[in-house]
Amino acid sequence: MNNEWIVLLQQQNQLDKVIETNSSTAQYGLVLSEQDAQLIMQERNNTLRTQKRVEFGETITTKIIYEFCDSDFIYQDNYVDTIIRLQEIFFLYKNEMSDEITDDELLHFMKEQFEHICFGDLNYLEGTCLSNFAQAIRAGYRGYKSSDGYNEYAKFDEVKRWDYELYLETLKDLC
Repeated sequence: MNNEWIVLLQQQNQLDKVIETNSSTAQYGLVLSEQDAQLIMQERNNTLRTQKRVEFGETITTKIIYEFCDSDFIYQDNYVDTIIRLQEIFFLYKNEMSDEITDDELLHFMKEQFEHICFGDLNYLEGTCLSNFAQAIRAGYRGYKSSDGYNEYAKFDEVKRWDYELYLETLKDLC
């Protein structure tokens, strides 16, 4: 029996859901054309194959779009490329963390670091923030479960951050 029509129907349904995100993302100046959505889904499929993963039910792509659409660092010009890269990073770190973390916990962590630590730098998100967090999870850390992935990175950050209050005080002394 030929079940290709089921797969095609599922793919079309996922594509439609990605395009439906425009109703929410348009308020942030982010809109996907059908070709953009097809490219994003094609790259998602490539990433799933590369990472040897499968998805059942709703695709993570729509969750990524909804989680990141209000970012200060995503504009229409980089929207498609950023979503594609976020998918790649997401699936890579689901594997790196051996699926110990839920999709929502990982997405919350990714978004928070993307905005407040990485300032939109996807390489820093992938190579530093998520790498440190994944090491902690593989070592047995489970504190993120009570926070749903929020406010976790400071526990693993190896970079000394500047103190805003000290900065203001020094600035006043200089003036």
